Amino acid sequence: MTASVTSDTAITFTLPSGLRVLLVPTATTEVVYAGIAIAAGTRHELDTESGMAHLVEHMTFKGTATRTARQITGSIESVGGELNAYTAKEETVYYAAFHRQHLHRAISLLQDIAFHSIYPQVELEREREVVIDEIESYNDSPAELIYDDFESLIFPRQPLGRNILGDAERLRQYTCADLQAFARRSYRPDRAVLFLRGNVTEKDVRKLLVPSASINSIDTIDSIAFIDTIAPIDSIASMETIDKHTHQAHVMLGGPAYSLTDPRLPGLALLMNILGGPAMNARLCQSLRERAGLVYTVEAGTTAYTDTGLWNIYFGCDHEDVRRCLRLVHKELRRLTQAPLSPRALSAAQRQLCGQLAIAAENTENYILATAKQFLHTNRLRTLEDQCRDISQLTPDFLYQVALETLQPHLISTLVYK
Repeated sequence: MTASVTSDTAITFTLPSGLRVLLVPTATTEVVYAGIAIAAGTRHELDTESGMAHLVEHMTFKGTATRTARQITGSIESVGGELNAYTAKEETVYYAAFHRQHLHRAISLLQDIAFHSIYPQVELEREREVVIDEIESYNDSPAELIYDDFESLIFPRQPLGRNILGDAERLRQYTCADLQAFARRSYRPDRAVLFLRGNVTEKDVRKLLVPSASINSIDTIDSIAFIDTIAPIDSIASMETIDKHTHQAHVMLGGPAYSLTDPRLPGLALLMNILGGPAMNARLCQSLRERAGLVYTVEAGTTAYTDTGLWNIYFGCDHEDVRRCLRLVHKELRRLTQAPLSPRALSAAQRQLCGQLAIAAENTENYILATAKQFLHTNRLRTLEDQCRDISQLTPDFLYQVALETLQPHLISTLVYK
């Protein structure tokens, strides 16, 4: 789903450097959530840079022109705050939570690490081993790993389908100069959003921003241009089984879908919520868990990128139950492609999803991260009211058409860990 914005009034402006600022002021908390989102993810790596975006994220904390690694980690944590980051396919995000009295400290730190990190070689030698340990830990978590492998199945031989963490052999080849080259190309103010939510004013923020918050020089390579060919929605489905020697089978099925700004995305999100949302009345939960007793977890969702997306259904079960579970899943998918929902069923589903979105918006950290991501990629904001209005305007015929476009058997790929 696209990000939600509550009734708080968002303020946006752009600095001369091109850095966009998103402020969502609130008057009810002394805790501020702030960060910098950069349009630099796995998808923006060159073919020789697998895992580079994630490694750069780790190394961004290892020193700037004016701060050591210890000073970076201690700056926020020493006053009780939290500092974190993550890398995704289309963005890297650095963010912090802190008491509002430390706003200056946090803004200064975030700008410094995002635009002035130096990626020292001595730190790289240590940190890449940390990342390699992270890869091994991830490989031991099949319920998480299957999401990356499934995207590789949907977007084969494309940067969008590349594993975020990379592989150990390639990571050991990178030098400080390689990381600096990626940062010069990607970590630029004109590709970034500084975001805040808390009891602060626009005046507070403006006076703390470094006018030239700068700024890595711009390489001649246009890193924002996508060089991968996106799988169309009518692409041919595939099936793959990987022997992982797991205690239970892990299964994911789904297919290509809609982009972040596609007007059909809310409809697909509603269908996924009907099938495998968090509520116990989700159809797949009722079918596979409550009636058949075959699974503990079954869930469905969408992932939207700037120009494409995918939907997926995940479940884990005993190895001998995989075929039966798949039959039950396809039975529920057929229900959606054989006839439109009844008005009563649609109305109930719309009320449920809007209620879930309202509850989710109460999680301040997740809310501002999702909002910043949306603003980074689309330069627009959608309130919770906007989103629920779109959902409430969905019709049975519209949803039926969305189901026909995405959920047909010949469009569905399947990945099984056994």
